[in-house]
Amino acid sequence: MFILLLRKHVPESPRWLINHGYLEQGEAVVQQIEAWVQRETGEKLATPECGLTIHPRRNFSFRTVARTVFRSYPTRSILGLSLMISQAFLYNAIFFTYALVLTRFYNVNPDVTGLYLLPFAVGNFTGPLILGRFFDTVGRRQMIAGTYSTSALLLLGTGWLFVHAVLTAYWQTALWTIIFFFASAAASSAYLTVSEIFPLETRALAIALFYSVGTAAGGIAAPWLFGVLIGSGSRLSVFYGYLVGSVLMLTAAGVEVWLGVKAERTSLEAIAAPLSAETEKD
Repeated sequence: MFILLLRKHVPESPRWLINHGYLEQGEAVVQQIEAWVQRETGEKLATPECGLTIHPRRNFSFRTVARTVFRSYPTRSILGLSLMISQAFLYNAIFFTYALVLTRFYNVNPDVTGLYLLPFAVGNFTGPLILGRFFDTVGRRQMIAGTYSTSALLLLGTGWLFVHAVLTAYWQTALWTIIFFFASAAASSAYLTVSEIFPLETRALAIALFYSVGTAAGGIAAPWLFGVLIGSGSRLSVFYGYLVGSVLMLTAAGVEVWLGVKAERTSLEAIAAPLSAETEKD
């Protein structure tokens, strides 16, 4: 409900407006933004170095998006899938099975297991809130690889402590909260990545496409796998599941180092040429 109210006060994307033929509305939004920036900074905005000739289209089909994403940007597609599948596996593996872990291995009353998930929410919220700015200042590749690898190593260490039965339910929850502090920022960066490394007309559908594939691969497999491992009653078996999650997150970090796109403080048009534009250099 809050988002619906907030949406009434957020300007529509000028890129979206222009791409769909609403030229006057798009120009009005840009003028409002420019006036606000000049008023706040007291500086005159620099003249753009290049221009774009837009050929508006009302619709961009899912088929067009999929063809563009996988045919024109195969390495970026590998990057997006790696990030989305690994974070989906980690999130769904923990969130959907943690209550089972608490009741099976820590003898926590099922009626209060929900309370143990509340600290996760704190970690989820504070992670992107505190770390988010560094994705623009330090850099995408460094921060994405860093948050993914940190989450993986913390997961591996927590799994080792779990298998040796040195943790209580409270310490297990505390460690998971720390993991999700970094993992939440990592997951957010996955959505950020797939929304900015492909042509801007595909942004919303690209998120939908990669989210659906990532959830199908990681989101379905993880709860099933951990359900089987927890059902075995063996801490070592559950540790193997954590090990799989760690390997996936470390692999995604490596893919980011290898294929990551330097997108910080760069216009979307410079990252990927729009489908509806021709570049007109000065």
